[in-house]
Parts: sequence; structure tokens; C-alpha cells
Amino acid sequence: MSNNSVLDDKPWWTYGHLWLVISGPMSVVLACLVTFYFIANSPNQIITGQDIEIENVKNGQMIEGRDAPAVMARNHAATGAVPAPKTAPDAPK
Repeated sequence: MSNNSVLDDKPWWTYGHLWLVISGPMSVVLACLVTFYFIANSPNQIITGQDIEIENVKNGQMIEGRDAPAVMARNHAATGAVPAPKTAPDAPK
């Protein structure tokens, strides 16, 4: 048997399939760096229930009756604070 294979003297960076293999992990690393940049430069602001109430008072907004449970649940999920129960102005005492 004779070995007729020819040694290839081309450098490693000239092979296209090599760049295909390298580009996958390299794109993930690049995406991680870009994501870290966005996270580091614009952190989320923590909003408390008191901040929401102050903002509503400034804007003169009142929570409508049918939307109140949804708004209270959203605020509780965002802040973790349990809002105090409010009584209606015309409720008997």
C-alpha cells in the first residue's frame, strides 16, 4: 500500500470550516459582553409602593374600582410590599 496523501502546507487560518467552528462560541462571548455592557450602564430602578402613591398624587390619578386588584397585585409583585387595605369613602364605620 502506498500513501498518496499530500501534506498540506497551508496555514491553519486559511481553512473556512475552522472559522465556522470558531464563530459560534465567539458570537456567544460577544453577545455576553454586549449584554453585560447594557446591564452595567442602565440598572433597573427599584420602585416602592410609596413612590407609586406619590406619583399618583402628583398626577391626580385615582385607581378605578375595577382595576384596583390588578394594580395592587402588580405593585405588590414589583415591590414586595403589601398595601394597606383602603376603605371606600361612603362605607359605614
